[in-house]
Amino acid sequence: MSIAPTNQIDSRLASKSTTFSEIPIIDVTALIDGSDPMKVADEIGYVCENIGFLYIKNHGVDPQLIKDAYALAEEFFKLPIEQKQQLNIINSGQTLRGYIPMYGENVDPENTRDFKECFDFGLNETTVSPFFGPNQMPESPANFKKIFEQYHDAMMTLSRKLISAIALSLALPADYFEKLQQKPITIQRLLHYPPQEGNISLEEIGIGAHTDYGFLTILSQDSVGGLQVQNRDGEWISAPPVEDTFIVNIGDLVQTFTNDRYISTTHRVINTSGKERYSVPFFIDLDFDAKVSVVPTCQNDDNPAKYPTYTCGQHKYKRFVDSYAHLVS
Repeated sequence: MSIAPTNQIDSRLASKSTTFSEIPIIDVTALIDGSDPMKVADEIGYVCENIGFLYIKNHGVDPQLIKDAYALAEEFFKLPIEQKQQLNIINSGQTLRGYIPMYGENVDPENTRDFKECFDFGLNETTVSPFFGPNQMPESPANFKKIFEQYHDAMMTLSRKLISAIALSLALPADYFEKLQQKPITIQRLLHYPPQEGNISLEEIGIGAHTDYGFLTILSQDSVGGLQVQNRDGEWISAPPVEDTFIVNIGDLVQTFTNDRYISTTHRVINTSGKERYSVPFFIDLDFDAKVSVVPTCQNDDNPAKYPTYTCGQHKYKRFVDSYAHLVS
């Protein structure tokens, strides 16, 4: 009889089990159908101000589409490495589309190597510029391109609803941020985290501690778990999978817009489950040249703006240069 290996986990990677009062579940029905968007906006605003992460249910995305996305992601990552490497993100230059092999991206390079592989894409375009250009889509598995373009479209629709709620929560017009998102930077990502066994230390985990660089993230995670979120007291808490929900979190741009009223929350992934872990995050930002500055409702004479104005694309690209060696000229 074989004996399962015992993991020795670095104490710096410990987390406590969360209760849903710490990462709440918000029913967004009234936002999606338009019956009471302000009610949902107020709930989202409270969470953004105090926690930064939330689960959403009744989001309107077809469960079959999500199921198909996971099946295709798993099939893609099981392809031979030589086949995946033909789509290496390096081939796309500044467009940053394609396959990212193990250790190919490190979001906390001073402390951690990321034990994960990814695949990134966005809206397919012919003109190449930072974050824009043609996708590198695999020919196999079948229907990969079709299903994931549908998934990206569904995330765009959902994200615009959520972003309008964030605007309302700040006493701004619902379309305040949409005006800065006529052609937003988006990244639809597929993630595979192999299980880690044996001695597990901070120096190599699924993904190192980081905040998200952009505006909003919508994450679908499988049943394996491993996501950890740092709460306002600096404690790491687990964010376990909850069936039929997405996890939503705000990024650095929202923290700037709100003058630190809403905080971009640090998070990481450690997969010690003994199983392969898959997740499907969607990231939406602003137009590349959109200006990011503190909104009027989050500053006054007693609370002046803490941040100078900057552009979305410049901010995000600088963060990617820190993660991808091929962007360093």
